Amino acid sequence: MSPQCSQKEFDFGKHFRRRITARFDGGPISSDGGAILLREVDRRLRLVERFAGCFEDHRDPLRIEHSVSELLAQRLYAIALGYEDLNDHDELRRDPLLALLAGKQDLHGQKRKRARDRGQALAGKTTLHRLERTTDGADRHKKIVCRFEQVNELLVDLYLEAPSKPPARVVLDLDVTDTPLHGEQEGRFFHGYYGHYCYLPLYIFAGEHLLCARQREANQDAAAGSLREVERIVGQIRRAWPEVQIILRADSGFCREELMAWCEENGVDYVFGLARNERLRAAIDEAMQQAAEQQRQTGQAARVFCAFRYQTRDSWSRARRVVAKAEQLQGKENPRYVVTSLSAKEWPPRRLYEELYCARGEMENRIKEQLSLFADRMSSETMRANQLRLYVSSLAYTLLLGLRRLGLRGTAWARAQTETIRRRLLKIGVRVKVSARRVWLSLAESWPYQDEFEQIWRALRAPPPQTRTA
Repeated sequence: MSPQCSQKEFDFGKHFRRRITARFDGGPISSDGGAILLREVDRRLRLVERFAGCFEDHRDPLRIEHSVSELLAQRLYAIALGYEDLNDHDELRRDPLLALLAGKQDLHGQKRKRARDRGQALAGKTTLHRLERTTDGADRHKKIVCRFEQVNELLVDLYLEAPSKPPARVVLDLDVTDTPLHGEQEGRFFHGYYGHYCYLPLYIFAGEHLLCARQREANQDAAAGSLREVERIVGQIRRAWPEVQIILRADSGFCREELMAWCEENGVDYVFGLARNERLRAAIDEAMQQAAEQQRQTGQAARVFCAFRYQTRDSWSRARRVVAKAEQLQGKENPRYVVTSLSAKEWPPRRLYEELYCARGEMENRIKEQLSLFADRMSSETMRANQLRLYVSSLAYTLLLGLRRLGLRGTAWARAQTETIRRRLLKIGVRVKVSARRVWLSLAESWPYQDEFEQIWRALRAPPPQTRTA
């Protein structure tokens, strides 16, 4: 627990003839006034309500003060606002704005059952920890059950509801990252490539939209379990948009026969990185010579693209189209290869590599945004609890994405990263005053983005466009 502040006044010297004195006596003031915009996003998406619908609460309703929906909202909004630790909530539980976001009727906690809890509307770290220790129903001592399969469906449903009409093409990006572990968490393994104990979570995105965040042990192949997730996501997308073209895109860690064969059997296209080897290098020897000659003539890096049929000696069941970038840099070769099911007519070599495959680099920015929302904060003991933490971070990202998509379009922050949105838009000083008929939020008069706030508010309050299905 944080130490109690015993100092009542803090002297900061003089300003001309007056002394400067600071005191913690401002009353119910929050530093997160802009978060009320996130509440408007949630009103549109119903994200917290639907997330809570993935849980079963078997607690005695007469003995609880915090519903599952309120607990999840408290945790999710806190993550979005930059409070990663459960310990933070022993102080945040007194924040009236966070109580408003969580759906509490008594924003100042004056009607709590126990005298020691009065003045603290929200749950503390211990209650939130019990929520994280949710089970799949097998443990009778834990009363809250989370159905992970429903959370998985929710992530995809939120994506399917976003566009006003079905797209012609959906590109699913697959990638993994490392989550360093510093304790004795369940499922921890040392990973030789990353050089530490870690988890190896799998992410699947469609553009900016997060469709899958799967916590995994690190003692396995990067593509392990990806086919199961792809089958589930593709099936859900096709039920909503039966005519859409689906393309899988990933680096060479996902170039596996199992995944490519499934795509070919199920009408899903793919473009995967392909690891270099001597046979591939021999196949592009002429293109490499051309690139070397161009580099010698211009003194600049030169690229020549080509395509050919290729089959491994053992692991592939058939020959497949490979597109190669034969690149000559100053003093060294830099060949790259991708394997694809896409036709040469629609996707000639250069266009396929530069416009389609290289665009997967944008996914790295999306993963960085997950880390800014503490998706790497996996300090719970069990793998299941850490998966739930990953879900909360994922849905906090989805909430901020909703703000970016629905409210920030046409503003300077239309493509801003989550950290920038948090710092510029959400962190505003606000005084919360509750009267009989209103909750007044008095925002800082000197805040420089008041015009943008009004523009975002109007966008979020506008009627949503009608969604058309295929």
